[in-house]
Amino acid sequence: MTKPSTDLISVAVWDVFVRVFHWSLVLLFCFSVISAKVGGNWITWHMYSGYAILSLVIFRLMWGFVGGEYARFSSFIAGPVRAARFAVGLLKRGSQHSVGHNPVGGWMVIVLLLLLTLQAGLGLFGNDEIATTGPLARYVSDDASIKAMSWHRRIGDALLILVAIHILAVLFHVFVKKEGLIRAMLSGKKSLPRALAESTANPRAARNGLGLFLIGFAVVLVAVVVNWPSIFKN
Repeated sequence: MTKPSTDLISVAVWDVFVRVFHWSLVLLFCFSVISAKVGGNWITWHMYSGYAILSLVIFRLMWGFVGGEYARFSSFIAGPVRAARFAVGLLKRGSQHSVGHNPVGGWMVIVLLLLLTLQAGLGLFGNDEIATTGPLARYVSDDASIKAMSWHRRIGDALLILVAIHILAVLFHVFVKKEGLIRAMLSGKKSLPRALAESTANPRAARNGLGLFLIGFAVVLVAVVVNWPSIFKN
């Protein structure tokens, strides 16, 4: 993190896996919200969307340990003091440039990933008492299944609030702090002060083969879990 500077240069930060994950999650989250509100036959597609989201999140959690330099959790999880200092600094004029996620944004990423994992996981065991049950609902009691669905919905409401905060924060950085965060998540490149950019020389590169393998692993894992009752019939 550094103070603002007018001498900015473009630096590759977000690897293709982070970008595809991000925008795929945006689309799937929007679809999940809409399909849940519409209900009816859309619930089946809502469930498929949930499986896809769970696959994405599992991949991102793994990629956070073995991905490119700025995809790794170790690059953006900051201590509470540093995060608080950064938050206070947002009230001042100018930008506080960070190569990857800033200290506050990094914690938002962690919270969103954990809540998405929990929500999708609860959905697998849920029962709405009408016509929809999760694929693993048979493995828990009716009461537990109903409670799982209740918490699935509550976490969904919490996610809507957090996503709204996230969007407002991004817009604040784009229009007030003049940071091209949206453009960076599309192109993978951020405009950084020269001194900060030069300090990022030779970052750990993303391994494309590993990324593709982990995507496949996440998809297969979720497919096996979802179809577990059919694969291993009692």
